[in-house]
Amino acid sequence: MTGSPLAIPFWSDPEIAAAVRPALQQMELRRVLAYPTETVYGLGGAIDRDSVDALVRMKGRPKGKPFLLLIAGSDMLAKLDLHLPSFATNLAARHWPGALTLVLPGGERRVPDALRGPEGGVGVRWTSHAGLQRLIRAHGDAMTSTSANRPGVPPATSSREIRDQWGGVIASGALLVLDGGTLQPSPPSTVVDCTGRAPRVIRPGAISSAVLRETAPRLIGDA
Repeated sequence: MTGSPLAIPFWSDPEIAAAVRPALQQMELRRVLAYPTETVYGLGGAIDRDSVDALVRMKGRPKGKPFLLLIAGSDMLAKLDLHLPSFATNLAARHWPGALTLVLPGGERRVPDALRGPEGGVGVRWTSHAGLQRLIRAHGDAMTSTSANRPGVPPATSSREIRDQWGGVIASGALLVLDGGTLQPSPPSTVVDCTGRAPRVIRPGAISSAVLRETAPRLIGDA
């Protein structure tokens, strides 16, 4: 697969509908997508081992720093065999879909080890981006996600930034870009570890600890 287009429009409903098939084909080939989210542009794809390995190589990700998973419904948590403690259920009910990533226990037989963090859990977010929800639903499973930028470069908020940084990879067909326009600058998702007895903030982000404590009073850390 060479001569890949620079980007596929992924903005209006007709564009999103047209983009689903080539995006699914890219994932079937165990290759990587760049796509807009509710925060910044992400890189990701299917969650099988070969697809995850392709993303690790492209991103140059060190071991022990996993990618998170994007879902489009709570039913996908059961498919991943991930478990929600009661406080995680309450946080998800309040803030999903949205910019909250929950690190959850479970998934040993379903999620590759490369997606498991040092605390032993798997980071998951129910994305609020309507186009990405549609793609994930069509895929029928979670998708991996990491920021679509080279190391040391700020997260990308437009497809042009991705093309500037990953031009050779795009030309080879290893990366397919879904162009959702220029995103408004926003903080990343707040990441909360839910593998212990109480929720713990491990990355501050879009949702403050004060707001999170309205649902989870025992929250540890500040966001």
